[in-house]
Amino acid sequence: MSFFQGQETYSIDSKGRVNIPAKMRKMLSNESNETFVVTRGTDNCVVAYPMDEWKKYQTQLQALNQYDEKNRYFLRVLLMWSDEVSLDSQNRISLPKRLIEFAGIDKKVLIMGMVDKIEFWNPETFEESINNFGESYEDVAKFVMTKKED
Repeated sequence: MSFFQGQETYSIDSKGRVNIPAKMRKMLSNESNETFVVTRGTDNCVVAYPMDEWKKYQTQLQALNQYDEKNRYFLRVLLMWSDEVSLDSQNRISLPKRLIEFAGIDKKVLIMGMVDKIEFWNPETFEESINNFGESYEDVAKFVMTKKED
């Protein structure tokens, strides 16, 4: 099981290739086969799921009732953006052009470890999203980390 954390800012080349930081590559399980599924994130970012983690999501996705309108919409949007990519010999993956454009990534990309996936952001967009959240980190931490009583 992967657990990604930390951040790095790297260059992205004209072909959309970007290195995966060594500290994140170390967290890849053998079952991932150095392969990811990249897709649109729920924020203005690109997400890369190692293949073993994506297979867990596939099980959840297959269980969704496709007769439900919201489920169909979610599946269509998620899957129409999804592509399978593998690490090359220089430890890079190629992000599809349409995903790069969606995230507004230009020459620099912020690479963020996010538990079971890796996020790719335009560095300015990421900073804006963190700085303009609307609540303090302390208040959010208290809400998230406080055990809810039933």
